[in-house]
Amino acid sequence: MKSIIQIFLPIILLISVENIFAQTDTTLIYRLTLTDDSELIGKIISENDSLLLFVTNAGLELSLQWEMIKEKEIIQGEWDGNAFVHSDPNRTRLLFSPTGRTLPAGEGYFSAYEIFFPFLAIGVTDFITLSGGMSLFPGAEEQIIYVAPKVRVLHLENFDLSGGVLYCHTSESDFGIFYGVTTIGSSKASFTLGLGWGYVDGETAESPAVMFGGEIQLSNSVKLISENWKLPEEDNLFLSFGLRFFGEHLAADFGLVTTTGETEGFPFLPWIGFAYNF
Repeated sequence: MKSIIQIFLPIILLISVENIFAQTDTTLIYRLTLTDDSELIGKIISENDSLLLFVTNAGLELSLQWEMIKEKEIIQGEWDGNAFVHSDPNRTRLLFSPTGRTLPAGEGYFSAYEIFFPFLAIGVTDFITLSGGMSLFPGAEEQIIYVAPKVRVLHLENFDLSGGVLYCHTSESDFGIFYGVTTIGSSKASFTLGLGWGYVDGETAESPAVMFGGEIQLSNSVKLISENWKLPEEDNLFLSFGLRFFGEHLAADFGLVTTTGETEGFPFLPWIGFAYNF
């Protein structure tokens, strides 16, 4: 029990930090579906119990009664001239590692990495994301159970700073990584840098692993992603690059992983992952 408290106490403390530094997010874009099934895309200026004041990208301000609105939802993307460009729905992760971003409250995703590692994640609040799952190795006598809470410490328009832990459990061992990660940039292009301290059975590494990566959106449905690692006391780097194909809710990744060290045979390990956001 003591080790569990040690793992999650830093996450709890980070919640109070977020409350101090939290700022109003003025970048949210909403899609309103009206009762006649027509749609409006824009920003909410203000709202109360009876009215919602809405402005479109063209600057048209509308005062709408709630009875006129069938559905209100946040959509990820930005305006490119008069066209709305969707952003990656799986913005909280690179190929596997977390970015500094968190899920909005009430949103979530189901994902699977290399087929055998599924995750289920949910945004408890705008700054707390809880995720976890269990490995699915066919025929194995035991599976790995894992949980991965993440707390956003600071959020600005193009800057996110978060901390979290990946906690893995088997009957013989507890292991994982404590980390801090920051993402700088927009939904079209960003850079992510993270530090992580691995631990096994209560023993934590003295030196951190370093993760650095980035994303560049190439079109309305394709993104280029790179995720790279420098492990403690390891001279070689682990490098990866791939493409993410995405729609409004579904994202699918295909990448290649390699090392700067010497390898025999084909130097790349294929990486496959997908995520469905809801």
